[in-house]
Parts: sequence; C-alpha cells; structure tokens
Amino acid sequence: MASNRIGRINEEIQKELSSLIRNLKDPRVQDTMISITHVETTPDLRYAKIYASFLQEEKASDALKGLKSASGYLRRELGRTLQLRYTPELQWALDDSITYGAKMLRLINSLEVESDDETDTQ
Repeated sequence: MASNRIGRINEEIQKELSSLIRNLKDPRVQDTMISITHVETTPDLRYAKIYASFLQEEKASDALKGLKSASGYLRRELGRTLQLRYTPELQWALDDSITYGAKMLRLINSLEVESDDETDTQ
C-alpha cells in the first residue's frame, strides 16, 4: 500500500518540478532543454532524488549546478502545491538516457541500407 502512495507522490513531484523549472530565471537553466525523467522518494518523504536529462551535453553540468542552487525555491513551491506533511529535500542526479537515445538514433540514421532493388539485381 505504501509503495503505491510513494509512486503517486513521485509522479506529482515530477509533474510539478517540470512546470516549475520552466519559470526559473537562472540563465544556466533557461538556456537548455531539461527533462525530469524519474523521481525516487524515500519512504519517510525526507529526501527525493530527481533524475534530470539534458538535451545538450555540453550545458548539462552548468544546468545541474543551476538546479542545485534553485533547490530551496523549488522545494518551497513544491511544499505549497503538494500539501504533504514533509516536503522532501531535493537531490539532483544526471540521467543521460535522452542523450544516449539521440546518439543511437544518429548512429542508426548514418547506416547505409541497401534497397530491395539493389538486392534483386544481384
């Protein structure tokens, strides 16, 4: 039962943070596309590990620093909207799944594929 509640809280935190990040005025955060891919909250709701993925790899470290510096503001806004007894402390982690997927897509698109006409003539 408790894991289902934690799962719903994780989804709500992910949804709220995604909308709150768009309103941040930090240029490190505004200059890159950020996607919150996953949230893990401890059962006592004291800590939440936020996995963020960045489309531009070269700006990822600066944007992650910007998110860490805005953690206090984001935590306060989460506390207002979620109405939990404890608002979890946000811990940010880099998730490279989107950049890995984009790299794989580039590799697949760079492959030369023989068409059916060329294979029939041989």
